Amino acid sequence: MMKKTIMAAVAGLAVLATPAAASASTSASDTKILRLRAGLNLTVPKSWKVYKISKDWTRVVTGSCPTVHDEIFGFRDSGCRSFWVLGPSAIEIGHEVFQAYTPEGPFYPATDVGPCVYDAKLSTGQMTLAAKGLHQIGPGHKAYYRAWSANCVSMNSGKVKGHFTQREWYLPKSKILFVDQWNTQGLSTVLKYATWS
Repeated sequence: MMKKTIMAAVAGLAVLATPAAASASTSASDTKILRLRAGLNLTVPKSWKVYKISKDWTRVVTGSCPTVHDEIFGFRDSGCRSFWVLGPSAIEIGHEVFQAYTPEGPFYPATDVGPCVYDAKLSTGQMTLAAKGLHQIGPGHKAYYRAWSANCVSMNSGKVKGHFTQREWYLPKSKILFVDQWNTQGLSTVLKYATWS
């Protein structure tokens, strides 16, 4: 009963209005199954849109996304409410200067300062560890969880203008990394009640 109640709450999220690409199929009237690598399946709201950017870069758009059809529709664009599902090749370059990702630092595949997640006129500043632990991703699987607190700063003065939190769930054996910079409502629950096949 508890699982059905939680899934109903997740299904009721108010977000975009079109079903996802071929990688997801409908499992109920308000949800669909997003099939990922290593047999991981997520039950997500039907309104979440899935874009396979390349082999190991999948973006799940959960709200407003003005860049969805632009050239800049990638990890470093601003204003697109979404989270990323990353595989081995993305994890391999997931730290600054394109070093391999580990949970000891935030996912940031770049060599320069990137734009703020919610405002392209600002830059992402210092990121500091705000929380860590192990989180359940379906039965029998625990992910390294990290929450990184980030500043958004003025490009000219470096003055802090705002903040966001980058949440990460990393499954090293399955080589799956979730990166959420928007505090996506319901995502923690979706991951907790994932299934494996």
